Amino acid sequence: MKKFSLFLAFAALTSGLSAAAVVKKTDTKASEARQSEFYERVEIPTPAGEVCEVSSIALMPGKKVAIGTRRGDVWIAEGAYDADLSKIKWTKFASNLHEPLGMFWKAGSLYATQRPEHTRLTDTDGDGKADRFDSICSKWGINGDYHEYAFGSEPDKNGDVWVVLCLTGSFHGHSPWRGWCVRVTPEGKMIPTTSGIRSPGGIGANEKGDMFYTDNQGVWNGSSGFKWLRPGSFQGNPTGNKSAALSDFPAPPEPTSGSRILTERLKFPDFVPPAVILPHAKVGNSPSGIACDMTKGKFGPWENQMLVGEQTASQVQRINLEFVNGLYQGAVFHFLGGFEAGLIPVRMDQEDGTLFVGGSNRGWGSRGTKPFTFERVRFKGKVPFEMHDISARHDGFEVTFTHPVDAASAADLKNYAMDTFTYIYQASYGSPEVDQTAPTIKSATLSADGLKVRLVIDGLVRGHIHHLVTDVKAKSGDTLWHNEGWYTLNEIPAAK
Repeated sequence: MKKFSLFLAFAALTSGLSAAAVVKKTDTKASEARQSEFYERVEIPTPAGEVCEVSSIALMPGKKVAIGTRRGDVWIAEGAYDADLSKIKWTKFASNLHEPLGMFWKAGSLYATQRPEHTRLTDTDGDGKADRFDSICSKWGINGDYHEYAFGSEPDKNGDVWVVLCLTGSFHGHSPWRGWCVRVTPEGKMIPTTSGIRSPGGIGANEKGDMFYTDNQGVWNGSSGFKWLRPGSFQGNPTGNKSAALSDFPAPPEPTSGSRILTERLKFPDFVPPAVILPHAKVGNSPSGIACDMTKGKFGPWENQMLVGEQTASQVQRINLEFVNGLYQGAVFHFLGGFEAGLIPVRMDQEDGTLFVGGSNRGWGSRGTKPFTFERVRFKGKVPFEMHDISARHDGFEVTFTHPVDAASAADLKNYAMDTFTYIYQASYGSPEVDQTAPTIKSATLSADGLKVRLVIDGLVRGHIHHLVTDVKAKSGDTLWHNEGWYTLNEIPAAK
């Protein structure tokens, strides 16, 4: 962080933006202290005496909620939505599963993606416990390595479940289809879908039904990312490429280590870059579960934005996406924090507007201090003053705010600072931030309704993360809840 601060100071001196460099970044503790103004976070009691490292969450009829645990139990809660959580009732539905990391309810059964298979669990006699277990698909490999996770989605519009398969130990492809995304049809057919995965932490669809997953920093991942699973694509890590020979899937690319993502993806059309890179140690270290806000305002003004869990920092981040020149890209913002453990699953009740999260500290630790947690979050009705979204333009960005901005504040260029950077795309672990630049913000124009600020910028860099910090104030005088956004500029839009 010290090196980064020195860079900003130097950039300010050399670009004439010395005033902009004094813009302060979000104070995490201060923002979490304000959170209760806008959102209510409540810890839900888990079954007494049980170790409930929540690894998956499913919403069921009748306001019941099922949780799967890393130790293989499935519990069903009645009363998880209630104001008085002291009366919550838990029933153990199943046990001895192999780390379920994805679960949903469909047609009278729970479906769970376990490490070795996708499974249907059914209570046939009505006693509240599963007594029939049907293996829907088990055509990918496992070898006992602790890190061969399998994260499963809810069904897509065709009824298919998408499964992202972690590499063996997150470094090797010792088992078939490790480092791949596969689809499982309702009939149990497995369809290899994308290659190039390293260490996923969650999977979920946007409002259009396009599927995304989170991948963690490591080999071939300079930083963690939020990635679009376009069928037939390569996600960047060639370690599991050899599994392509097990089917008629075309041979994935073999990129050059030490390069840049932009350079390599221009060589290989199948290489889909991260839609949004999550800068390491600034946004988080270990992204996890994914949910799309389609609550129509019941969770706040974030309709169709993506909510992403964070294990290390015990947070939920917020992402706005847009589609430019055939690729997804967008910005990530800090959002919710203060959770009691490292988050794994994130599940939104789209009808009710309740966000359920769960997690564990086993293995990695987290900012949250408890060994495991199950929590819910609800919008309290007060809309915070925030950057709602950042959208790319041919000569800069347009920033939309949740409340009208004070005109004088918006026009003052001292209230903005921007820097850009990227990462080395390499076979070794992670990467420092490299190729830093300091674009010049030439003008800031406020829209007639006060909600949008058009920033004209000299020095956009295709393929870089553009980090915007702003201290603009609302027309009401309010300050931003969070004042930083990180936009991954895969493509610069053409001028209209």
